[in-house]
Amino acid sequence: MRVVVMEDYQRAVGRLDAFGLLDGHEVVVQSVRPETVADRAAQIGDAEALVLIRERTPVDAPLLALLPSLKLICQTGRGMPHIDLAECTRLGIAVCTGSGSAYAPAELTLALILASTRNIVADAVALRSGTWQTTVGRELHGRTLGIIGYGHIGALVAGYGQALGMHVLAWGRAASLERATADGFEAEPDLDALCERSDVVSVHLKLTPETRGLVTARHLSLMKPDGLFVNTARAGLVESGALAAALAAGRPGNAAVDVFDEEPATADPLVASDAVLATPHLGYVTWDTYETYFRQAFAQVNAFADGAPIDVANPEVLAAG
Repeated sequence: MRVVVMEDYQRAVGRLDAFGLLDGHEVVVQSVRPETVADRAAQIGDAEALVLIRERTPVDAPLLALLPSLKLICQTGRGMPHIDLAECTRLGIAVCTGSGSAYAPAELTLALILASTRNIVADAVALRSGTWQTTVGRELHGRTLGIIGYGHIGALVAGYGQALGMHVLAWGRAASLERATADGFEAEPDLDALCERSDVVSVHLKLTPETRGLVTARHLSLMKPDGLFVNTARAGLVESGALAAALAAGRPGNAAVDVFDEEPATADPLVASDAVLATPHLGYVTWDTYETYFRQAFAQVNAFADGAPIDVANPEVLAAG
């Protein structure tokens, strides 16, 4: 098959062990971000199979109309808000998804918390420029970590916090709170109270119509002046513009953010804020996760090319004509 992999910014795909699964196919890996529908269509060309890296590449009706040869879309990870599934179904294009690891985003969350509370980036930059010790950090031991969304990632972050000697609060649905309690953490069913009580608040929810804008300006205003708000999940979970306004008002004092309303987010005000440690959506960007993602996606390509059913226990076909 003619296969195109889109938006491999780090030129990592060709270095993966999994890349060998595409031997025998005609493969093009694109590394430059296309800015328009026409640019995306030009990069994809007459590809029969399209492999997407998370939500980097929008695949909507205008683009699909320009891709008459396309038969298969393989989506790394499970999230697909950027793909028009109804139009894919109408056109008879199969769409597959895969699974990932909760450890990569959970570990990044811990890294952001530690880097923010100990001012690691600021002092590392200062040292490189010849200045010794410019900030004073805070310890996490004995402080309170609030987890919004006690799923796989939230549970891992809660465990990391506990290992550091933090008191952990968990907010979520009833079943999530039961799991948190069973794991030895305090369930806090009142989101206002969680924000008030926590020194660090970390969000770990899926973005759905129900959770969009769940964290409001009011919630942020309840946080402590020296509090830290962390979002490695989705920007849309926070009310639009609320975090920048809250930081400007001084509650919370700082934020660590890996996700943005528009990505790449070079023009986002949060990126330029001295109160924010901003990273370019690195939550899933590890060699381990990439191997998992692309081994699944390339196996899907091979299964489709061979006319074999795609393994629904691993990656599942979500739409097919």
